[in-house]
Amino acid sequence: MTGRQLVFDLPHQPRHSREDFLAAPSNRDALAAIDAWPGWPGRMLLLVGPPGAGKTHLGAIWAERAGAERLKGEALGAADLPKIAAGKALLIDDADRIGAAEAALFHLVNLARESGAFLLLTATSAPDLWGLEKADLLSRLRLAPLVALGEPDEALARAVLVKLFDDRQLRVEPQVVDYIAVRIERSLAAARAIVEALDREALARGRAVTRPMAAALLKDA
Repeated sequence: MTGRQLVFDLPHQPRHSREDFLAAPSNRDALAAIDAWPGWPGRMLLLVGPPGAGKTHLGAIWAERAGAERLKGEALGAADLPKIAAGKALLIDDADRIGAAEAALFHLVNLARESGAFLLLTATSAPDLWGLEKADLLSRLRLAPLVALGEPDEALARAVLVKLFDDRQLRVEPQVVDYIAVRIERSLAAARAIVEALDREALARGRAVTRPMAAALLKDA
């Protein structure tokens, strides 16, 4: 049989264990801060960095270790705050997306402080850039230690591509990985996008990922 095959859009779950995290200069400080738990000053930490920099992975590592409740910033307004704060640890992912729930976040920070719970917040930028209107909330967040993650370097980009292909059980030749690594935007989000596209293309064609296949997709991107 020739031609393209039917491709089912099956869910793909990335691995977020400590062993799967790829340490590099761009994330060294953030990884050290996560590993320093529970010795956090004030029991609160802010992880800040661009999309795909590794914040979600680090948050998942910490949440697993700390037994933390997990909550998305956009879901904060509808959350049962006293119930959540009653736990010993809480992760708020994308805390800069709280929208109109500033009062809820302020209340939650205070509840966690009173109960002695640990609080980890991730965001794309520092609280001063969130456009917060509540001065008391901004003041509270400024008290928390802030650790920034940068974009990956070329070596990390290669390692990330290898991991992402491995997550999808795709065997890709090193020269193909090298070809992709120097041509994509140097971000983990871009790496995920090209790996997903190549996975679908390889399945549709019923063949392995090749350099010409990568070149065609990169040209169309």
